[in-house]
Amino acid sequence: MKDFRLSIVVTLACLAVAGYWGAQSGQGAVPAIFLAFILGVMEVSLSFDNAVVNASVLKDMEEKWQRIFLTIGILIAVFGMRLLFPILIVTVATGLGMGEVATMALDRPEEYARHLQESHVGIAAFGGVFLMLVFLSFLFDESKELHWLGTIEERLSRLGKLGSIEVMAALLILFVLQYVLPLEPLERLTMLVAGVGGVILYIAVSSVGSLFENDEDGNAAVTAAKRNGVAGFLYLEILDASFSFDGVIGAFAITRDVIIIMLGLAIGAMFVRSLTVHLVRKGTLDEYVYLEHGA
Repeated sequence: MKDFRLSIVVTLACLAVAGYWGAQSGQGAVPAIFLAFILGVMEVSLSFDNAVVNASVLKDMEEKWQRIFLTIGILIAVFGMRLLFPILIVTVATGLGMGEVATMALDRPEEYARHLQESHVGIAAFGGVFLMLVFLSFLFDESKELHWLGTIEERLSRLGKLGSIEVMAALLILFVLQYVLPLEPLERLTMLVAGVGGVILYIAVSSVGSLFENDEDGNAAVTAAKRNGVAGFLYLEILDASFSFDGVIGAFAITRDVIIIMLGLAIGAMFVRSLTVHLVRKGTLDEYVYLEHGA
């Protein structure tokens, strides 16, 4: 229970603010509290796999960087991904200033939501390809000893001997999907560019650790660097951001009020952090060895 105390406090605070906002905006305190609660539950249900994957990386990081991820990282997750990032997307899509878009989000939420929905192809392609590479790099990891899918997974992991096999597979899937999906020409181009952007970002973040490589330490130093320091922190933040795209978009199916959306998703983000800490401290991934495979 200790791991969830802060999340419970933040939840009560967010629900109180939601009630106040609901009363001030005219939608009612109780409906606003209910919507924020539902959004929090939705975010946790969508992001449980996020907590498991985060824990698989976080457990190998130094305690200092674990604390940084769980403090600074939560601010980035709540205010950056749940509030500023959607505004930035609409800003790029419409060509308006961020101040104008922020005003639109508060005064004309229907229009704001429409612009965000219109950007869904690019968001899905960018975040989806990044997450696909996370999955494929795990699937093709030749050093992996546990195989949930038995012989099938074992044979697939052998393909890891081929250099950058996960990048080739992800690009192939991207090219096929942008060709077969019923999209407009501009949407196809958007999907292709955004997907390639996701590939570039994954390669860039995964390669940062190579800066720490030297002839004496070799690959062990690279692996350690990727799991610690700035490289590990950046990787976790981008991973967390990619997992949160579906929650941000899906929230507009429940309400158009961006304040309620931010409060509800903040509740979910806090509980995802608490779940991550709980999994690390309890050694859950070591006990339930196939949990990471499922995630």
